[in-house]
Amino acid sequence: QERLVESGGGLVQAGGSLRLSCEVFGRTFSKDTMGWFRQAPGKAREIVAGITWNGRSAYYPDSVKGRFTISRDNAKNTVYLQMDSLSPEDEAVYYCSAVGTDGSSWYRRLDYWGQGAQVTVSS
Repeated sequence: QERLVESGGGLVQAGGSLRLSCEVFGRTFSKDTMGWFRQAPGKAREIVAGITWNGRSAYYPDSVKGRFTISRDNAKNTVYLQMDSLSPEDEAVYYCSAVGTDGSSWYRRLDYWGQGAQVTVSS
């Protein structure tokens, strides 16, 4: 059965760091381009990072570029999101998914989500 399990969320002070993990079950993870999304209360879910199947190429929107780093370990079926210099604007529930890209936009390819990881940033 396919499923995504996010972990590593928590409460952090502004300027601090967190590392999220997402373990993938039931899929050929090593062939998937993967991405991290976030959803803040009252806002649409948005992508914050993407990484190709081999880890050689990554994508970040301007809002997190230089602060977030996505990585993966195909042997562990796990994708990570290192988040540094966190601000209250980063507070959201974070989700991972297999993603696709047409070169200009990134979109999720799965029709389900994991439980997400809550990130809370205190100012």
